[in-house]
Amino acid sequence: MKKTTAVVLLLLLGPALTTLPARAARAADEAAPPPTFRLPAGFSASELVAVPGARSMVLGAKGTLFVGTMRQGNVYAVREPFSATPRAVVVAKGLRMPTGVAVRDGALYVAEPDRVLRFPGIEDHLDDPGTPEVAVASLPFKNMAHAWKYIAFGPDGRLYVPVGVPCNICAEDGFGVMLRMKPDGSEREVYARGLRNSVGFAWHPVTGELWFTDNGRDMLGDDVPPDELNRAPKAGLDFGFPRCHAGRIPDPEFGKPDACRGTEPPVQALGPHVASLGVKFYTGTMFPAAYRNQVFIAEHGSWNRSPEAGKTGYRVTLVRLEGNRAVSYEPFMEGFLDGDRVLGRPVDVLVAPDGSLLVSDDQRGAIYRVTYQAGGAG
Repeated sequence: MKKTTAVVLLLLLGPALTTLPARAARAADEAAPPPTFRLPAGFSASELVAVPGARSMVLGAKGTLFVGTMRQGNVYAVREPFSATPRAVVVAKGLRMPTGVAVRDGALYVAEPDRVLRFPGIEDHLDDPGTPEVAVASLPFKNMAHAWKYIAFGPDGRLYVPVGVPCNICAEDGFGVMLRMKPDGSEREVYARGLRNSVGFAWHPVTGELWFTDNGRDMLGDDVPPDELNRAPKAGLDFGFPRCHAGRIPDPEFGKPDACRGTEPPVQALGPHVASLGVKFYTGTMFPAAYRNQVFIAEHGSWNRSPEAGKTGYRVTLVRLEGNRAVSYEPFMEGFLDGDRVLGRPVDVLVAPDGSLLVSDDQRGAIYRVTYQAGGAG
């Protein structure tokens, strides 16, 4: 869960390019020691590169790692991300919450709250990306609450854009949906509805079906409702918000006793208030075969649980599947939380070409690389 963000940044695009040192300075409230990660046996994690405010990640066709941010208003490109000397550079600045990034046909797409920008031929112009085109205009927008976006292109070549609700709990026309459209914004349609705020989704590598995380509402208590891992095998499904949560919990304000009838239950109920964000299926070969096509989720961490209940999330979790059925939900990468002290907040996960797993952390401004070696200590 996240507090309502009321950050308005001026649009000041320019071609200037800034090179960042591999260990960029952290913000003043991020002076905590680096996490000591706990992973299953054989796995290890290290910092790949510093990227202030690192959130969503995507790889370009020529190997550039693009990284969106929120409050920083920048989009970064990490040159040679898997070399001994990766370099993070600013390719766009002064944007409004440019969290979501996607690539298609050599262009970089960047999501702002009410539109999607397009930088053509980005990897050939990292030194001077130029002024972007507006690929998608007039997305539903009311305020900054849940206005940041994760975006991605599906197997169908369409751009998927979620529109979170501008509130904790409300019913607003045009919000709480997943939109699907052509790359130029035409043929826009609602693919799924009844979402509160989805900030991560992926397509199953075998079936091609859309899976996504969704953040549950606040202020129903420490342990209700859970966040969700959902599956949308076709267009038109309703996942219940605001009247029903997790397919089984009627909302006390918007729900009725039969409020959950006709809604889609989650494949896996996640922890309450964990702020589930980035989600990816593991498609690499570095990890043991048991991880293939299983689901990794970045849990950003709770903000409003009582001190007695303690914080939740602040980790990367693993949902194991048998077909479309979840059979376990377990921690994979821990250490972002030391007691009650927050050392980092994972946002997104990405499978690298070599099969390692990248994890972004917007609090520490870092991207970590998780690797596996048989016989390793973990």
